Amino acid sequence: MKITFYGHACLGIEVSGKHILVDPFISGNTKAAHIDINQLKADFILITHAHQDHILDVEAIAKRTHAVIVSNAEIASHYSAKGFNCHPMNHGGSWNFTFGTVKYVNAIHSSSFPDGSYGGNPGGFVIVGEHKNIYIAGDTALTMDMKLIPMRTKLDLAILPIGSNFTMDVDDAIIASDFVDCDKILGYHYDTFGYIEINHEQAIRKFFDKGKDLMLLEIGKSIEL
Repeated sequence: MKITFYGHACLGIEVSGKHILVDPFISGNTKAAHIDINQLKADFILITHAHQDHILDVEAIAKRTHAVIVSNAEIASHYSAKGFNCHPMNHGGSWNFTFGTVKYVNAIHSSSFPDGSYGGNPGGFVIVGEHKNIYIAGDTALTMDMKLIPMRTKLDLAILPIGSNFTMDVDDAIIASDFVDCDKILGYHYDTFGYIEINHEQAIRKFFDKGKDLMLLEIGKSIEL
């Protein structure tokens, strides 16, 4: 499983020969100006919630690639009405896709489209595939629901927001990593704009002091599990 960070909360995942994009917000992110959305492959697009900084490039990429959009029922209905191929989900539900199993799990946040229309309840994803299991938290506060994840799934990586203000901060993310029983963390949702800028060295040190590994990837860089 290969995971690429495209800035903010956007990820590319390659698993079982399939390409997955998560929360594509690239063209509006000045820090990701070197990433060309027209070059990105996508068989599936996973959307955690409807805020613009998570859906901006969904339509352009899905139109070109014919990717299946996977999200909550309201977001899936929104894009289905526009003619896109969608798979609706809701909290606690799982589905076996061609690349592995996806479970839609709880997140504590808000969700609305840029025009203010209802975007359903926000969520995260647990992906089980190719003998590697990952948790993508989405935009969320620290929540006790995270403790449910390791009851079903042993994680190899947890992808957690760490920018604070709109989501968990670094200290809460450390607690979240305890809740999900995973010491290998990829941080995201930080530095994109002023409200969520962080001190990288301090964040990494805080995780290290708790015996955990926090990875902060440069935009466009990848890791392999």
